[in-house]
Amino acid sequence: MNKIIGFVVIALFLLSWGVTGHRTVGKIAEKHLTPAATAAVRELLGSETLADVSTWADEVRGKPEYKQTGSWHYVNLPMGLSFPEFQKSVEGMSEDNVYSALEKLEKEVVDPATPREKKVEALKFIVHFVGDLHQPMHVSKAEDKGGNTVQLNFNGSGTNLHAVWDSKLIDRLGLGYEQLASTVDHATPAQISQWQKDPMIRWMWESYEVTEKLYAEVDAMKSRAIDDKYYEEHIGTVEQRLEQAGIRLAGVLNHLFAHGVVVGPAAPASAAQAEGAAVKVDLADAQAHVGENVVVTAKVYGYKALEGLTLVNLGAAYPNQVMTVVLRGEAMAIAGQIDGKTIRVTGKVEMYKGKPEIIVRDPKLIAVP
Repeated sequence: MNKIIGFVVIALFLLSWGVTGHRTVGKIAEKHLTPAATAAVRELLGSETLADVSTWADEVRGKPEYKQTGSWHYVNLPMGLSFPEFQKSVEGMSEDNVYSALEKLEKEVVDPATPREKKVEALKFIVHFVGDLHQPMHVSKAEDKGGNTVQLNFNGSGTNLHAVWDSKLIDRLGLGYEQLASTVDHATPAQISQWQKDPMIRWMWESYEVTEKLYAEVDAMKSRAIDDKYYEEHIGTVEQRLEQAGIRLAGVLNHLFAHGVVVGPAAPASAAQAEGAAVKVDLADAQAHVGENVVVTAKVYGYKALEGLTLVNLGAAYPNQVMTVVLRGEAMAIAGQIDGKTIRVTGKVEMYKGKPEIIVRDPKLIAVP
C-alpha cells in the first residue's frame, strides 16, 4: 500500500497550505465562532470539525466530478499592479477563480433552496478557500503556475517557491496543527475586529503584496539556495497569514450563520435506516454502482492510518485491493477492530484513481456480520 499512500501524502502537501496549515486555520476559526455559527457548523458537519474538513477541497479536486473546481483555489495576476488596478482586475475576471468561487459558495450555503448535500460541500469549500486566499503564492503569476516552476533548494533539498510557502516553512516548525493554532492565535480584540471587517479583496491584496516581495527576493538571488535564514525571515509572515485566515474564516461563518442555517431533510437517523435504503451489491460489482448508496460485504486485508484518514483494503491486500474504505472522523477508531474480519459497509460508491471507494465517517455504518 506504500505507493498509493505516498501519492496521497504528496498530493495533500503540495496543494495550498498543506494538511497542517489548513487544519491550523480551521482550528483557529473554531475558537472564534459565535454560538449560532457553532451550532450551524455542527448541523452541517455532524461530528467533523472545521479542521477535519479543511483539506477536503484538495482531496476531491482530482476526481472527475470536481474537475471544474481546480481553478477555484487561486487567482493569477501580473505583478506591479496598484490596489485599484488589482481590484479592477480581480472583480472583472470572466474565468473562475478563488474570489468568484467564494462569492458563489457563500450565497449557496445560505440559500434555503440549496440541497443539504450542496450546503455541506459549500461549507467545506469555504473553509478551504479562505485558507488559500491567505497563502501568498495562491495570488500570483500564471506563467510560473503560482511559483511551482520557480526552482529552489531549501536546506539541501530541491523544491520550488510554491511548496516552500505551502508546507516547507510550516514543517520546519515541527508542530502539529493544534499546537500551531495555539501558538499563533494571539490576536488582540482590536486586530480581530479589524481583520474581520476587511473585505475579501483586501485579504487577497495582502497576499499579493507578499508575493511581489517573494518574487523580488528570488530574482535578486545569486543562487537558488535558501536556508534557515530564509525561514527566520519569513516564518513570522506565515504565522500571521495562518492566524488572519482563521480569524477571518470565523468572521465569514459568524456572518453567514448569524441566524442559524436552513437545511433540507436530514440523513437517515440510524445505520439500520441507511442500510435499508441502500442496494446490496457484490464487491466485484461495486464499480458499476458509482454514485449509488450500497451495502458491500467483504474481508479486510490490512489498513494504513494517515493524518486525518485511514485507508482500509477490501477483497485483497494492496495493491490488489478490490475496494478501499476511507475511514474519517469517528470511524477511524475502528480500523484495528475490523482488520482481518469480514465486514458489511454501507455508503456511497466513488471512484479514486481507477478503483471504487466508500468514505465512512459514522462507525455504525460498518458492522461485522
